[in-house]
Amino acid sequence: MKYPATVTEAELHAYVDGRLDGARRAAVEAYLAANPAQAERVRAYALQNEQLHALFDATIDEPVPEALRARPARRTPIPLRYAALLAAAVVGGVLGWTLRGEQPPTVARTMPQQAALAPLVYAPEVLHPVEVLAAEEAHLVKWLSKRLGAPVRAPQLSAAGFELVGGRLLPGETGPAAQFMYQDARGGRLTLYVRGAQADNRETAFRYAQVGKVGVFYWVDGPFGYALSGEFERSQLLRVAENVYRAFNP
Repeated sequence: MKYPATVTEAELHAYVDGRLDGARRAAVEAYLAANPAQAERVRAYALQNEQLHALFDATIDEPVPEALRARPARRTPIPLRYAALLAAAVVGGVLGWTLRGEQPPTVARTMPQQAALAPLVYAPEVLHPVEVLAAEEAHLVKWLSKRLGAPVRAPQLSAAGFELVGGRLLPGETGPAAQFMYQDARGGRLTLYVRGAQADNRETAFRYAQVGKVGVFYWVDGPFGYALSGEFERSQLLRVAENVYRAFNP
């Protein structure tokens, strides 16, 4: 992204974070007033900040678990606040979750957090909400299937009032994950997060989680775990989730 010499990318982010002095803030505001597309990006970044604070501010104040304090391999325990700060880096494409114990991660514990972060980061994007557009669906599905190691497809959700926007590849804690984004007639967006299922996980029933303002329905079906997430009423999100399940199990 190119900017005039007077306004840099770093200054746009500093503006969103409230770290500019009066003169530079005024210069950035004048630039945004003359560039509506960039102003929309800045508003999306500000919204992301608000939503990430809603998700992780409580985590910053949590005490460090005793199990982490007792590990001899670490001279200085890593507080959970560092995990929260890492999660704030999802704007760069890195997804994280909060470590709460010593057991291996499972779909039931980690998928809702990961799936909820995806719409917070990408759904507000105006210029680049997805990596590959719906017009290239065949290429998108082939690419994601290759990366995930099993056939993946984007279900058709027009019966539920949503059309495919596109998708992207995301990192998961056990390997690559896929994300498909859908949009309704009013511009409301939801995402379908797909990752490999844990071999020891048998949670095939629909489960629901609320992560901040984002609702998440998640389940396991065959080789994959699925999570449908978005800022919608639980009943509406459930109807769409049922459409997704029927698309994979006609």
